[in-house]
Amino acid sequence: MLKPLSAAVSIALAVSAGLAAAETKSSVTIASPWEVASYDPAVAGYAIQKLQIMENLVDADVTGSLRPGLATQWSVSDNGLVWEFALREGVRFHDGSVFDATAAVFALTRAWEQPGVLKKAPISEIAALNGKVIITLETPFAALPAFLAHATTIIPATAAFDAEGKPSALIGTGPFAVSAFTPPQSISLVRNEAYWGETAKLESATYLAAGRAETRALLAESGDADIVFTLDAAGYSHLQHVDTIETSAVPIPRVVALKVNAGHPFFNDPKARQALSLAIPRDGIARAITRFPEAAANQLFPPALSGWYSAEIEPLTTNIEAAKALLADLGWVAGDDGILTRDGERFAITLRTFPDRPELPLIATALQDQWREIGIDLEVSVANYSEIPAGHQDGSLHVALYARNYGLTPDPIGSVLQDFGQGGGDWGAMGWENQKVADALRIIASTSDLDQREAGIATVADVLQQELPVIPVVWYQHTVSVDKNLQGVVIDPLQRSYGLSDMYWTK
Repeated sequence: MLKPLSAAVSIALAVSAGLAAAETKSSVTIASPWEVASYDPAVAGYAIQKLQIMENLVDADVTGSLRPGLATQWSVSDNGLVWEFALREGVRFHDGSVFDATAAVFALTRAWEQPGVLKKAPISEIAALNGKVIITLETPFAALPAFLAHATTIIPATAAFDAEGKPSALIGTGPFAVSAFTPPQSISLVRNEAYWGETAKLESATYLAAGRAETRALLAESGDADIVFTLDAAGYSHLQHVDTIETSAVPIPRVVALKVNAGHPFFNDPKARQALSLAIPRDGIARAITRFPEAAANQLFPPALSGWYSAEIEPLTTNIEAAKALLADLGWVAGDDGILTRDGERFAITLRTFPDRPELPLIATALQDQWREIGIDLEVSVANYSEIPAGHQDGSLHVALYARNYGLTPDPIGSVLQDFGQGGGDWGAMGWENQKVADALRIIASTSDLDQREAGIATVADVLQQELPVIPVVWYQHTVSVDKNLQGVVIDPLQRSYGLSDMYWTK
């Protein structure tokens, strides 16, 4: 889909600004497919956190190990119900206002009230006491510090909200401050000279949203973007032969998956979802579309998700005849045109996906062809990614194809609880709940006992493999191109940060 003219002009202006800055070798331009259309951490926190504009009470390194952020230390009461976070002193927001417990409680309370991980935590109160943040729980919840490292729990200044409490500016405590925001195409950043930690080596940076994979590859090859994320297979292959560029593909805890409306009459029996899974040509998709043959997903959680991937679980396979047999058991009969019917209704469904990740429409087309072999008439709708959560909320969604990152919280229980806990989630289960999974998730989230956690994780993985409320297709490889003269670049497999503050130019 072509961008409207106004968006194209915005992109051109942002690229020109990035070029002018890059000539001084004190700035970088990052190109990514993801538009940033909101000031709200609940909506755009993923980008605001990556760009180091705002920070969390709790931080995490690239391995997922927790470390101090705006909180220097934390502790929990003996009964596991009261968490106390001691805050870093001498920190100021970009507007000069003081970061303190009042500001933190204001931001976290709003995050708790908005869609996000804190909704899944058993919180009863967030308060300020003696300069500390106190979070009181209804039941023990050992994963709370990891939840406070999530992008939706970043801390904006109180001045970032208008008189009605709506987000109206990007004001944080991070090593970079916003100098210009042209939603949804670009964000310009300048170094925060008053940063509480080590100041950034770069003076400025530009973030550029470029939805088309071909555009991103051209930006990388021309030098108009110094770092480019999420390349399609053709662009990645081409850039490997450009002398000025280094490319890498990093396995990350993200999986391309199918979200199935298990409450729909076509899919409310696990056999139907198993049939869909059996008709997915995972090996062919991994080899021909993503071009990483090892990425065919035989279970939901990828090897990059340490502790959740299981080498013992029975792998998902492709078997067209077995898929047909399962559907026949459910009463589906092939019509004259080969499409299944039951009780006078054709097995005709719509799959929603989006173009921001270039492989998704291609995978959708492959599924369209393969599922027709088992008698399913699949229409593919390629639109904005917001159509998927919208379809979840209004109940209209049949099937959706997307890429889900299970490393958004350093402890994956955050994302898993969002997706498969009670009520499911916009990017997880729909019309499906399982008491064994719900009980196991509560144990995993509430305990630090490794044996109990491992047993709970095994239960969750086994039930998801059998009932398939979300069907894995391929595990994700994070493709990136970087200008060879740019140093200090670390690709975060958890995708929490671009690491801008550590980058520098050699010439």
